[in-house]
Amino acid sequence: MHKVLITSVPFGQKDRKPIEILDSLSVDYEINKIGRKLSEEELESMIGDFTVLVAGTEPITRKVMESAPDLKLISRIGIGLDNVDLKAAKDLGINVSYTPDAPAPAVSELTIGLMISIMRSIQIANMNMHQGNWNRFFGRRFEDLTIGIIGLGRIGKRVLDHLNGFRCKEILLSDLVEDHHIASKSDIRWVDKETIYSDSDLITLHIPLNRSTHNLIGSKEIAMMKDDVMLVNTSRGGIIDEIELYNGLKNGKIASAAIDVFEIEPYEGNLSSLDNCLITSHMGSMTQDCRSRMEIEATEEAARFIKGEKLELAIPKDEYENL
Repeated sequence: MHKVLITSVPFGQKDRKPIEILDSLSVDYEINKIGRKLSEEELESMIGDFTVLVAGTEPITRKVMESAPDLKLISRIGIGLDNVDLKAAKDLGINVSYTPDAPAPAVSELTIGLMISIMRSIQIANMNMHQGNWNRFFGRRFEDLTIGIIGLGRIGKRVLDHLNGFRCKEILLSDLVEDHHIASKSDIRWVDKETIYSDSDLITLHIPLNRSTHNLIGSKEIAMMKDDVMLVNTSRGGIIDEIELYNGLKNGKIASAAIDVFEIEPYEGNLSSLDNCLITSHMGSMTQDCRSRMEIEATEEAARFIKGEKLELAIPKDEYENL
């Protein structure tokens, strides 16, 4: 008899279909009763004899997996896999699936919103108005900016599609593999990361967190950037060194930043003390439609496993290459 543990928060709030899928399977299931992201210790104590884990971003470590001898599937709600010890899963024979397509529309749209917010100091103007201060701020426009995109996967490509409508001065692209069908316009070109650092007015990140991307942007990279550069990160915390980001924002090297993801979440660091750092609570995928689709896809994958059917969303083999 299969048992399903759902740790992701929220779950089934905007669309009850995931719960209806579970009910139709006639299996025992339990939804996170704590109502927030679990710690490693909390998950370890909870996972017990469950065979399927429908997971969020909580740390699914070797220790957690070894405490669950019956666990056979981790079905991630979302695209990031940095919270899952893939080597441990492979060693222990645990299947891992994810929902890579569902978050892209929401994350890419939030990225554009964050760009415009810091370009026009919207968050600072809003704060001033709430404090009773009528101040107006000079801003920047896309037609005056060179935008650098690092990472042209599902989300990065959508960001590029959106930017194409804003008539940017130039768009620079960097990824491990160059898709020259993307850069068919004269104002879009592939470059290395160093050129993005040195030539961009605004840099946006859309890459996974792994050993090669941890603290990808630190003091050395920030020093290469233009004065008054703007940074946006809606990908994963840990890609930008948060201490060096703080220093750059504090000393004025970085004009402004918009950060939706943090190395440790919930975030309690000193970026929250800076007016020129717009911070949000890892809400990139949190639109009603995209969140519901993610939950449904992850639950459908769990249902396929329980029925003995072939998994459709198993992570590709190259995800294990950085182990």
